[in-house]
Amino acid sequence: MYISNLPTIRHKKPAWNKGRIVGQKRPLKPKHVWAIRVRLEIAENHRDLALFNTAIDSKLRGCDLVVLKVADVYAAGQVKERTSVLQSKTQKPVRFELTDGTRTSLEQWLDDPMMVGHEYLWPGRFHGPLHISTRQYARLVQEWVSSIGLEPSAYGTHSMRRTKVAQIYKKTGNLRAVQLLLGHTKMDSTVRYLGVELEDALEISEGVEI
Repeated sequence: MYISNLPTIRHKKPAWNKGRIVGQKRPLKPKHVWAIRVRLEIAENHRDLALFNTAIDSKLRGCDLVVLKVADVYAAGQVKERTSVLQSKTQKPVRFELTDGTRTSLEQWLDDPMMVGHEYLWPGRFHGPLHISTRQYARLVQEWVSSIGLEPSAYGTHSMRRTKVAQIYKKTGNLRAVQLLLGHTKMDSTVRYLGVELEDALEISEGVEI
């Protein structure tokens, strides 16, 4: 019996990213930040508002944000204006500011009865982990962006990290400042992170007259 040498037919699995927006996550625009803050304030969600504001100001990676301790931001009976934490990825310290609005939201959260006796700023559930996980934080980011009508797959925890530095770069063109704020060891990392292109460089150059 003759059997033709035909290729084996395999059912092709759909790509894991089919229908998803992949690649670098977008930073939030100022109007998005304002809209999310208003919703959280109206809902009197002190924890999420403090977490959202701290994420924007600190520019920390999710893994560093979720392990913040009360002592990192609070001392001598008040929330600090500036603080420093050790980055888990680089094992190098990075400093960041806490603006007036962020300090106010942190004070409200720290006064919440749920915070009594907790060492971590974002405690986990009762009898559970000591602090929220990066996965929980990612889910919260998805909830925040969805609540104002944004496509959740286009945003993530790195959107929070990029939001403030994207505005700083847009207004100043100062890559060195952004590098320091992000705690990057190499400028190349900052350039890739911001997605700086030739057009950006040309716009900056056009604004300088000699």
